[in-house]
Amino acid sequence: MLDAVLSGLDWATRFSDPLAWLVLGAFLVTAVLEATDRREHARLAGVAAWVLFGVFWFTLIYHFAVVQRSVIEGVGTLVAVPASLYVGYLLWSGRDSLFVLSRAILLMGVVFFPFESIPVLRQFLVETVTDQTAVLISLVGSNPELVTGYETVVDGQQVIAYDGYIVGEKHHLYENTFVFADGESPIFYTIVIACTGIGSMAIFAGLIAAVEAPLARKLRALAVSLPVIYALNLGRNVMIAVGFGEQRFHLFPELIMSVFGLSDPRQVSYIVIDRIVAQSLSVVALVGITYLVVRELPEVLTVVEDLLFVVTGSEYDLRAALDLDPAVAEGDPEVGAGAGTRSDD
Repeated sequence: MLDAVLSGLDWATRFSDPLAWLVLGAFLVTAVLEATDRREHARLAGVAAWVLFGVFWFTLIYHFAVVQRSVIEGVGTLVAVPASLYVGYLLWSGRDSLFVLSRAILLMGVVFFPFESIPVLRQFLVETVTDQTAVLISLVGSNPELVTGYETVVDGQQVIAYDGYIVGEKHHLYENTFVFADGESPIFYTIVIACTGIGSMAIFAGLIAAVEAPLARKLRALAVSLPVIYALNLGRNVMIAVGFGEQRFHLFPELIMSVFGLSDPRQVSYIVIDRIVAQSLSVVALVGITYLVVRELPEVLTVVEDLLFVVTGSEYDLRAALDLDPAVAEGDPEVGAGAGTRSDD
């Protein structure tokens, strides 16, 4: 029943890209109005931006829940729709700290969408990550072929194929597909923009850039987040490529095929290693990276506390819970050297 309802949302996916730019424009207007002390106008623009953001997530429900078959991303998208509308309501009601989160969303988009929408940037990032993943795969003793493929038409649809086989999830003629020999038909694993880590890096870059704090601490926060995300993402790609390509996670096949609606039993390894193992580990890693960031840049806790309030309806004092120096946590650049403080800010 639920699958049938979600499948009926496929029409909404076509609106996601134009909506993304509209959302960014609305958040940009909000940030400009707030920066020029036109707070009430900024509030109206911010509410509109959050409503549009909720609609944007609605258009992605089918993609994540049905096309990607991702439990974590599918649930996250479903939650994001009412959560975005609720943030708009809270902003309208006077929770002005949400202007920081609004600014962060804008800056996240500024980092992410050029790589998503500008072909030359997307190809550079995807192929760079693919080449680095290939080196790491070879170090663990696996040697898949790295190919580009060719365009062809099948049943009236333009697709990309290799050696007569259609390469799933491949939409561009990039050198970004690993081919693993497996009996009569090969297994393809393609690095796409979602496999580059740019989404997670954009989240942290946006959060760090959005808060008011000394530049030195912002740079330290970037240093403990972006390189770590990039490195962990490469490890994730290797784990998925080898685990799927060499069929190392063919676990509970009947259950997995039934739950995820699979027709090819070889996809079981992919679902287990990517959608279950890797995505679960990613959540744990992002929590750990967030902790490292707030140790360097406690101002980010304002956003984290707001998000917790949206989810739970309760106020939290994470500064006290994490035993952070109050002056540093409030972003005071004049804190001197002393216990729990830094003298180089």
